[in-house]
Amino acid sequence: MKRQVLYIAGHTGLVGSALLRRTIRDENYAVITRTRAELDLMNSDSVAEFMQQESPDRVIIAAGRVGGILANQTYCGEFIHQNLTIQNNLIHQSMKAGVKSLVFLGSSCMYPKHCPQPMSESALLTGLLEETNLPYAIAKISGWGMCQAYNQQYGMNYMTAIPANLYGRNDNFHPQDSHVIPGMIRRFHEAKIQQLKEVVVWGTGKPKREFLLSDDLADALLFLLEKNYHSSQPINIGSGQEVSISELAETIKEIVGFDGHLIFDTHKPDGMPLKRLDNSQMEKLAWSAKTSLAEGIQKVYEWCLNSKIFEKIPFY
Repeated sequence: MKRQVLYIAGHTGLVGSALLRRTIRDENYAVITRTRAELDLMNSDSVAEFMQQESPDRVIIAAGRVGGILANQTYCGEFIHQNLTIQNNLIHQSMKAGVKSLVFLGSSCMYPKHCPQPMSESALLTGLLEETNLPYAIAKISGWGMCQAYNQQYGMNYMTAIPANLYGRNDNFHPQDSHVIPGMIRRFHEAKIQQLKEVVVWGTGKPKREFLLSDDLADALLFLLEKNYHSSQPINIGSGQEVSISELAETIKEIVGFDGHLIFDTHKPDGMPLKRLDNSQMEKLAWSAKTSLAEGIQKVYEWCLNSKIFEKIPFY
């Protein structure tokens, strides 16, 4: 069987590095990667030249500008410009190079702010978006629209995958810009090292969220490619389980080994009471996530310690 040439755009990030770990020793794939210094994805001519020279069979777009609420609000112009430019270049030049199969990574922020739960793919474009990450969400919706249009006009198989809240190795553990799991892991670790008596968690701890390990997402994306899944409609990829923020905090506290107390700052906002993807389409394809939340967090924390990630980024 001929090895499929797979280009992973954004191979050093959270999702891209998981894809690289999954495919680098897989005999079915010949993997292509480029660092930012080697290939500027903002430059259309450079992307065009790369695609024509390498002529990959398949492309997975895991590259883009990401960040938490503060980063989205502070750099909103950069977020929409950079994400639109990167995805436009990659999708268009993939088509020009004859790449028939492509996966574009969407985001759950594509769903309406007041979306019924669990969030079904049919709910997309049925309501207003959450204001705090509006530019990023618009860019992601545009990427889906571009894939859909290229399928229709050029006969491509460009699919859009929408993952649940992700965590994993090579996540962002910065004290200000990180998402909930890496942020909590870092705070509990620092509290343990500094022998603090308590850790403060925003809100009541009652809201429930769904989390997916990046390695499980990588498995799902390759599963879709190998199944030759074909649809212009996005497909949700979740773990199928939600956990309250208080349960999440207790799990991380135990794994890190912090002996102090949890304090919930009820003056801080909770956000939506529940945010979960409808994972029924993936279930129909007989795919499910393999890693429990506790197991995944344990793996991530061990990676943090082994890679000395907390020593590379200053404490609060």
